[in-house]
Amino acid sequence: MSYFCEKFKAIRISSTVGMMQYSGKWLAKLNTLLSGLVLLSLLSTSQLHAQDGEKLFKANCSSCHKVDQNMTGPALKGVQERWAGKEELLYLWIKNPNAAIETGDSYVKNLYNEWFPKGGLMPGQAVNDEEITAILDYVKNWEPPVREVADTSTPDAVPVERGLDTTWLFIIVFILLIMIFSLLSVRSSLNKLQNSMRAAEGLEIVEEMSFAEKAKIFLWQNKVYVSLAGIFVVVYFVVSGYEALMGIGVYQGYTPEQPIAFNHTLHAGENGVACVYCHHSALKSKHAGIPSANICMNCHKGINQGRSEAGTAEIMKIYEAVGWDMENQKYTGEEKPIQWVKVHNLPDHAYFNHAQHYVVGEIECQECHGQIQEEYTVAGQYAPLTMGWCINCHNETEVKMEGNGYYDEIHERLKKGGKEELKQYLEDGTITARELGGWECAKCHY
Repeated sequence: MSYFCEKFKAIRISSTVGMMQYSGKWLAKLNTLLSGLVLLSLLSTSQLHAQDGEKLFKANCSSCHKVDQNMTGPALKGVQERWAGKEELLYLWIKNPNAAIETGDSYVKNLYNEWFPKGGLMPGQAVNDEEITAILDYVKNWEPPVREVADTSTPDAVPVERGLDTTWLFIIVFILLIMIFSLLSVRSSLNKLQNSMRAAEGLEIVEEMSFAEKAKIFLWQNKVYVSLAGIFVVVYFVVSGYEALMGIGVYQGYTPEQPIAFNHTLHAGENGVACVYCHHSALKSKHAGIPSANICMNCHKGINQGRSEAGTAEIMKIYEAVGWDMENQKYTGEEKPIQWVKVHNLPDHAYFNHAQHYVVGEIECQECHGQIQEEYTVAGQYAPLTMGWCINCHNETEVKMEGNGYYDEIHERLKKGGKEELKQYLEDGTITARELGGWECAKCHY
């Protein structure tokens, strides 16, 4: 019996040792796996910090600071070196500048005295220590973006629609006239020679007919062809004269050179700036208006470099216009108005209201000005702006009445049976500007 007990104990001990050894190996593998996960987490957290740093910088700092240039506040490049040994104070300065000033630190006092007159005291930022660290890491590792090199090559020619070029026609006619007069001169010389020979022989001299007499005989003998040619010439000059008269005051495609080459494709296209942010008068006024240079400064007070040297040069023109001292971040008071060149110019007897079309009619700017956010840089006249063009638009454009408070009164009238008043026009079930009086003379001419 004791033999079996000893044997059972030995089996239990060996089993326990085996289980412990297996558990030890499993724990070692688990420890290795956990270490890898921790390392991967740290690496991803580091990468996330770099990404968050840029977002945090743009959200909290970019309105007053740049990394490499002074703006409302100083450039942040090298900020950790400037605050070396005072990291806690730097974090406090970012979160609560007043508390940092109360510490009496000399560096903080000098920083306040230098920058307070330029931009005032920086407001405390709602960021924690971890977020500040991410911002500082982003600033430390920041590299300036690669700027585009201005293309100095000659741009590809843009095909322009033109009428019939009559230059070559006039040249051909001129050459033919020279040939005709030369032949007539040769013929006259030959006739004179023939008469001289006849006179020498004592024969009768034949008198040569004048050019007018010859022309009269020719026209009479070929009156059918001459009549057809005459009709053609008359019709040609009538049509040419009509087209020339109808083109008076029509400047479609007119794109003058402006004092500042404002890039609509960049601003309205890539950056998505709404047209009415700059042309805000279109919301309430007859005229869309020329944006004030102060509107440009809302963005360009901080953005002082373009994608190329040419773009930066255009921004400098804005600074010159408003009298902005970029180095000292202040206005000098020496302004120089921008002499814009007017593009669209309706005659005085034609009335057009931007607010009526954009706000009430809900017509997009591109309907009249083209896809300026995609196809144009400096603005030009896209549409002909003729009466026929306006009339055609009023005839085809459906009025957006649904949810438009301006037409509430019309909605009420239609609910009460007023739709019968428009029944003769509502053949397709829609209401156009023409059906609401858009073809009445007094709507546009007053």
